[in-house]
Amino acid sequence: MTEFAGTVLAAAGVFAGTNVDDLIVLTVLFLAARAGGRPRPWQIWAGQYTGIGALIAISAIAALGLTIVPDRWVGLLGLIPIALGVRGLVGASRARADGDEPSAVVATGLLSVAGVTIANGADNISVYTPMFRTIGLTDSLITVAVFALLVAAWCLAGSWLGSHRKIIKAVERYGHWLVPAVFILIGTTILLDSTLT
Repeated sequence: MTEFAGTVLAAAGVFAGTNVDDLIVLTVLFLAARAGGRPRPWQIWAGQYTGIGALIAISAIAALGLTIVPDRWVGLLGLIPIALGVRGLVGASRARADGDEPSAVVATGLLSVAGVTIANGADNISVYTPMFRTIGLTDSLITVAVFALLVAAWCLAGSWLGSHRKIIKAVERYGHWLVPAVFILIGTTILLDSTLT
């Protein structure tokens, strides 16, 4: 496999792993658009791109700030997604035991969709920052391009899923466990990559 293909696959894996929960949010937003006409589908798309773009920009700036930190210590940032994943698993266990359901997402326009995307994906910064710090400029640009394509794929999938209630129920049921597990996997990968290099 070429280095380019490896970068594309890694970027796709990171995006998918950190945005599984966002797919649920998009599905709910598209359901709301179908049911009440708000937010409009174009506002969901634009808000999603705006929100993900903001998360990437914050992560890139934070990664630049990490250039003063020795490479061997950057891998310790992998502990952040691991901690988030463990916290998510504990929270999912508690919610399941208490019989709680996740709260519905309320967004009515482009800015509120972007806000929901940023708030929902704020933990993505802890994954994107060390990734951008360690992969270099060329691979970072490839990663951003892959993310841009996958935002469109996520919006299309959310729109399609938003028209199938049985699928929504299944994603809601297992998403609470899948997302934390993916965060733990990503954090472990960051830690291992830093110790192997």
